[in-house]
Amino acid sequence: VCKFSYYLKSIGLKKGDRVAAYVPNKIESIISFLACAKNGIIWSSCSPDFGFQGVMDRFGQARPKILFATDGYYYNGKAHSSLEKVRQIAQEIDSLEQVVVVELIASQEPSLSMINAVSYSDLLSEYESVTAIEFAQLPFDHPLYIMYSSGTTGMPKAIVHAHGGLLVEHLKALGLHAD
Repeated sequence: VCKFSYYLKSIGLKKGDRVAAYVPNKIESIISFLACAKNGIIWSSCSPDFGFQGVMDRFGQARPKILFATDGYYYNGKAHSSLEKVRQIAQEIDSLEQVVVVELIASQEPSLSMINAVSYSDLLSEYESVTAIEFAQLPFDHPLYIMYSSGTTGMPKAIVHAHGGLLVEHLKALGLHAD
């Protein structure tokens, strides 16, 4: 988390900027989300099995500076490449400054010829010595992540969740459901 947080700072991302994640539920996704939260950067995500237009309907609203994506995902025991969709998304979102690619399926050599693309594992190895744990001081209502409605009645609506609200929800769940 500290390494990815430092990377985000080193490329100029700051409190209030947005990162879009086109990723499955994997440890790299959690690490990256926590690094964004630590810096006050707003996270938005879609599953990599979403189609191109579904992703654009969501990420187009968020106007992210970074696209965090995997080279593919596993479904029903089979690997599915998502690199072509990642390329299309990277070309379409004009606010993007960089694409970070996680090699998850590695069925093919990921082409990092996309807009300023970097390998997740390569960038983490660059920051091997980083251990500083600094957290951005944020107000209760500072946005943490953007989720979206289903889009069944038109364009998906962005739903912003704040740091404080999420903390209260977790406190309730732990107190009421986990005793």
